[in-house]
Amino acid sequence: MNYPGTRLFFTIFFLLFFVACKNKTVKHLKEKEIVLDPKTISAYVQENIKNSMTLALDSNGKIDDSLKLRFYKITEAYYRKNNYKPFWSDIGKWLPHTDSLINYLDSGAVLDGLFKEHYQYRKILAIKNELDKDSIKRRDAILWTKADILLTDAFMHIAGDLKQGRLEPDSTAWKNDTSKFSKYFFEVMDKFRNKDTLSGIFLSIQPTLKGYVELKAGIKSFLDSMDTKEYTYVDFPYKEKDQKDSLKFVKKLLLRLSESDFIKYDPLQLPDSLELSVILKKYQKFKKLTVDGKVGNEVINTLNATDLVKYDRIAVTLDRYKQLPDPMPIKYIWVNLPGYYLQMHDSDTVALTSRVICGKPKTPTPFLTSAISDIVVFPTWTVPESIIKKEILPALKRNSGYLTRKGLNLYDNEGEKVDPATVNWKKYKNGIPYKIQQGSGDDNALGVIKFNFSNPFAVYLHDTNERWLFKRGVRDLSHGCVRVQEWEKLAFYILRNDSAHIAPDTLKFTTDSITSWITNKEKHRIAVKSRIPLFIRYFTCEGIDGRIKFYDDIYGDDKSLKEKYFTVK
Repeated sequence: MNYPGTRLFFTIFFLLFFVACKNKTVKHLKEKEIVLDPKTISAYVQENIKNSMTLALDSNGKIDDSLKLRFYKITEAYYRKNNYKPFWSDIGKWLPHTDSLINYLDSGAVLDGLFKEHYQYRKILAIKNELDKDSIKRRDAILWTKADILLTDAFMHIAGDLKQGRLEPDSTAWKNDTSKFSKYFFEVMDKFRNKDTLSGIFLSIQPTLKGYVELKAGIKSFLDSMDTKEYTYVDFPYKEKDQKDSLKFVKKLLLRLSESDFIKYDPLQLPDSLELSVILKKYQKFKKLTVDGKVGNEVINTLNATDLVKYDRIAVTLDRYKQLPDPMPIKYIWVNLPGYYLQMHDSDTVALTSRVICGKPKTPTPFLTSAISDIVVFPTWTVPESIIKKEILPALKRNSGYLTRKGLNLYDNEGEKVDPATVNWKKYKNGIPYKIQQGSGDDNALGVIKFNFSNPFAVYLHDTNERWLFKRGVRDLSHGCVRVQEWEKLAFYILRNDSAHIAPDTLKFTTDSITSWITNKEKHRIAVKSRIPLFIRYFTCEGIDGRIKFYDDIYGDDKSLKEKYFTVK
């Protein structure tokens, strides 16, 4: 008897069984697959690559418990484009270009600021050694499959890091941008397939910026004398009023000094404060630092700047260059915060250089790109809300005469001057309904000139009434704005540049005008017609004459980026 329900049941059962069996073939990669005829092994590898890529797409790159791809979307797309054929081997033999990539990972990647372990170098090398040394394993299609997909994934990963860098979030990373797959990654890989040299390909995709090239030129010399020992990192600042935290800090500090054979460290016999001061003075003198016997950023930054940390900074800085326009504008102002300097670039030359003072670690100068819009001679200074909340309001609660002592004036919403003594400051917590302003003049915090540029942080370049601070080596001292020592030269350059780009009869001011206004203490605002781009950046090293000069990681930004983007997961 024919039962329609029974027939339907078996039909559904068969379909489910078929789907389950089909899926079962790609749930995981086999442990091994020995092929008797080496001439057929490539076909097995091809099928395994196809299954592996299906697994990778379904599980965010994971193929099995020991194998996970980093650039799996691009790798899968490239294999699919080429019908999943193996690229690095054929009939159980390595193709010549395989050694090129492995040699690059072994000794070339480090010269480009890359870390070979980010590209699963040990895993690739281990599989290659197995295949090279064991004739039985050389017939294992699974090992050849793993080697092929790891090498392809590594190549794509390197191509991405050399071009875009590693400092981009996933939302803007090229590895997740399908429009970049064929337009960039596939083109690079195809060049390699067409016998272009690996060194030439990788060089061609990196920035041509002068600073990038000069920094790379110094890497080999740095590596030749590099100390690869890992040292204790000393966290700073510490909680001084927390005895436990203070003791922990002192122990770390002494341990770190002992690791450099500077002292002998005994955790059971810690020095008192006077003895510690003597030790620090000795270290400061040896390192040519300010000798005051005190723990500060200068001492800690010097201790923490080991060669391994310096290489991290090289890697981060190379990637920071990849975030710049290539080429850069013909003319631009460059401020490097860790280097405490400003440069006016004009074509291939530096037209002027100036020392600068930048923000404290608690009030860091933001990294930004803008352009000088106007110059103000004898500016007034309106105190930002952040400074009012953190510094001025607490001071006013203690003494209403604080503003007068500092040469600051208080104004209400109508612009009327208010006597600070008539205000009950204790009732305000998060801000005040007044404007605090400092009049123009020699005592103004902005000095005699200010350079404005569009930005959301209310910062600008300016002169200062504390010009002696430029003599200091460490100059992270401001609330966020950048103080420029050679403000006059910068102003004159900007004006001369304007005069070269507009008709003489429309030029209403000259460099002599500024000199006259400053002499007469006249306030003027000058609109800049031919705006010069401004880049405020954070580069902790740079190449100079084949060597690398390092600066302190004053905001700890390089350390944060290294931990976020350069840690192998």
